Amino acid sequence: MSELEVRELRYFIAVAEELNFSRAAQRLGMAQPPLSKAIARMESRLGVRLFERTTRQVRLTDAGRVLLDQARIAVDAVHAAARRARRAGQPTPRLVVAVKPGGDAGLLREILAGYRGTGSHPAPEVVVGGSGQPIAMLRDGRADVALLRSPFDGRGLDSQTLVVEPRLAVLPAAHRLAGRRRLRPADLEGEPIPRWKGAAPSATAYYAGRDGAEAGDGDPGSAPADPPEGPLVASVEQLLEVVALGQAVAFLSLSTTERHRRPDIVYRPVTGLSPSAVMVAWPETSRSAAVAAFVRAAHDVAAHHRDRMTALAH
Repeated sequence: MSELEVRELRYFIAVAEELNFSRAAQRLGMAQPPLSKAIARMESRLGVRLFERTTRQVRLTDAGRVLLDQARIAVDAVHAAARRARRAGQPTPRLVVAVKPGGDAGLLREILAGYRGTGSHPAPEVVVGGSGQPIAMLRDGRADVALLRSPFDGRGLDSQTLVVEPRLAVLPAAHRLAGRRRLRPADLEGEPIPRWKGAAPSATAYYAGRDGAEAGDGDPGSAPADPPEGPLVASVEQLLEVVALGQAVAFLSLSTTERHRRPDIVYRPVTGLSPSAVMVAWPETSRSAAVAAFVRAAHDVAAHHRDRMTALAH
């Protein structure tokens, strides 16, 4: 059996995502019959059905779902390799660092200063992106290294934890719990939680404060129910407005709350709430001396900040 080609994987991904051959062909800019024949050839060579087809619908088989996961990784890796090769061949190479606003816990400036002092490595270029963009840039080759907050999909990446900081509940100043000094997860039962635009389903429990919260009295029947869905948000600023208007409560890292003090919002610690970890991440296949120098600088800077984070948490 011959190996699958990148072109074929692109065809398959389009059909798997659209679950409609006509729409997939239109997306690919080709006619439907050649696309259908290409998928049939793939199934014949693999010896498995990738799709269940009826006159009404197209569905992925178990084999198709597995191939979709792996095909996305493979195609992304090919694209990333091409981008990294082009960037490495530029007359003035640069180390591209991706981060989202507030995603560095205030460490980035010191890390960059430490990196610049490590020798004659490429100059750093920082790209600030929205939620989900730094890890996407790392995967597709637009970035060499990124500062990320957990949780994230670490497939194909190496990473190192820099700092771990507590998260606080974000409440309107007029909220019934605003006068409390410390909260429990049970206190926030039934409160709507904002939904982050583009967040993976695996991160939903974390953003809702459910992944590390205390579970009550140990009775499985007393486990907290999923919170009501609040408004969709795409930035911390938007989240704060939603909370201030009384439309939801939320959870933010300690360093983020320090940068966003407002009279119409209060921040309160929550017993048992999972923390927020800031991590430096890079492709597991990277052999870049510049990336290694950046990671060492990040580690050194973070070591000096851990005591400060511990003090602030108390």
